[in-house]
Amino acid sequence: MAIPSRRLGRTPRPAASNPGAPSRAPARPAPGEAYTQRMNRVLDHIDTHLDETLEVATLAAVAHFSPFHFHRIFSAWMGETLGDYLRRRRLEVAAARLAGQRQMPVLHIALSVGFGSGEAFARAFKAHFGNTPSAWRANTDARWADELLRQRRKHDQVERKFDQAPVAPQTETTEVIQPDLRRSVMPVTLSTLPPTRIAYLRHIGPYGPSIAAFWQQRFLPWMQANDLGGRPCYGIGHDDPGITAPEHCRYDAAVEIPEHVTPPAPAGVVQLPGGRYALADYRGDGPGIGLAWTEFLRDWLPNSGLQIDSRPCFERYPVDAEYDPETGMFTCQLCIPVKAL
Repeated sequence: MAIPSRRLGRTPRPAASNPGAPSRAPARPAPGEAYTQRMNRVLDHIDTHLDETLEVATLAAVAHFSPFHFHRIFSAWMGETLGDYLRRRRLEVAAARLAGQRQMPVLHIALSVGFGSGEAFARAFKAHFGNTPSAWRANTDARWADELLRQRRKHDQVERKFDQAPVAPQTETTEVIQPDLRRSVMPVTLSTLPPTRIAYLRHIGPYGPSIAAFWQQRFLPWMQANDLGGRPCYGIGHDDPGITAPEHCRYDAAVEIPEHVTPPAPAGVVQLPGGRYALADYRGDGPGIGLAWTEFLRDWLPNSGLQIDSRPCFERYPVDAEYDPETGMFTCQLCIPVKAL
């Protein structure tokens, strides 16, 4: 389960491609892009098989590398050994599930991320987080309250800086709708979404301004180059920055693609799971969306009678999503996968 919370909004989508225009031959991917695609495939496989024994030979086969070289390639690419990554990823997913799925027994969570016993899980969890799994779960409300307060203070500081900035002369009247993010006022609906095939580019690093730059400088030009404009887009945060170190946080910028399309490297292709989601319409700016996510997950959700499950949270940008480059205001849907308690 991922809980995205500290991201900036995305940038304008490219115009739809011209159906009558001659098709362009796709450029041959650079060797580094092919490696990126193959290693991201390994990370995706790990996330969907955390409850299994993940052998080096199996993961090497997913990446189409020889087992002899795979471990060294993985360490160089990720900056940590495969064993360290698997241990960290299992514990971070477990920490998120302890907080978000409070009805699930601790032993079930331990088994769901690949630990063979509750005792082994408890030792590893305390070594990593400095708390037992039960204590971590018991402190969830206090951690979330602190996070919500921190996000509100951060947003207030941004607003004060904006209010103190000199106002440029205007030649026409423009109304900017700024939601009051100090209260959970976003309308929330429940909907069953179909599975969706998406192509993505991945950003690894801190959530925040670098995500907006990633959309503008990498993902949107890539969409245009591959004639994928005019389709719904997604922003998927795979990690909770309250749990995962900033340098390890993963974010995918993605676009819907039909079954017959297979984009070239470095893009990955996955199925975004369908099912029941809580949807909140967001209208605001980049700094505000972090607070909106925090309130949605850590204020609305605990009082909803529902719980989050192991599918990823994401932002959905429909074809008609709005973006104003003058103000930085945009619209999207915040989507949380939910199930009954």
